[in-house]
Amino acid sequence: MSGNFQWSSWGGLAIAAWLVLAVAMDAEQEGVVLALAIKRFGHEADGRLKPWFSLMHSATKLNEMEKLQLVNNFFNRIPNVSDATHWNDPDYWASPMELLASNGGDCEDFALAKYFTLRELGVPDERLRLTYAKAFLRNAGQIQSHMVLTYYSTLGSEPWVLDNLTDVIQPASHRSDLTPSYSFRVAQLWIAHERQSGQINSNADLLTGWRELRASMLRMDALK
Repeated sequence: MSGNFQWSSWGGLAIAAWLVLAVAMDAEQEGVVLALAIKRFGHEADGRLKPWFSLMHSATKLNEMEKLQLVNNFFNRIPNVSDATHWNDPDYWASPMELLASNGGDCEDFALAKYFTLRELGVPDERLRLTYAKAFLRNAGQIQSHMVLTYYSTLGSEPWVLDNLTDVIQPASHRSDLTPSYSFRVAQLWIAHERQSGQINSNADLLTGWRELRASMLRMDALK
């Protein structure tokens, strides 16, 4: 790795096993979700969700790098919109169904949707991390808080970065525009450094976000 881009794990804080969820749905459940999506977001939601269902049914036999690229490209077609604009909420954690049906979301929504989709496609949880970072936006000359999904082909290897800002999946050492802050997965949470302005306020905020997302996913009525 080069520069200050250090994606190793620091510290440790266990998250309860109930955070492990499945997004697998049979045909009947998919029909229910489509009906709810159409009710809330209009008939366009049908055409946005069906390709996602098809992807999860058809891409299971691809190798893992092919799955990463397919999933990254699939979700990156969705407009990147702030939570305040899209949901009238400063920090709303949308489920993958809401991201697709509403046709918009922010970096956290993209990373979460890619995470759950790849898990459904058989990519092991231990190879995936949701990572908060500081992103330097060269075109705007600004630094902003950002979330990406990272993939480790083997334990301790350099991760690959799936980012809604680019369709190109690159090793972390090639992303000098990102400085990691927190890296976590469903079963574990790691803290890179102490709280800073503009980042996550506390461990509790991370857990609250996960609990809210889990509740909406498990109820399967988040689209009502």
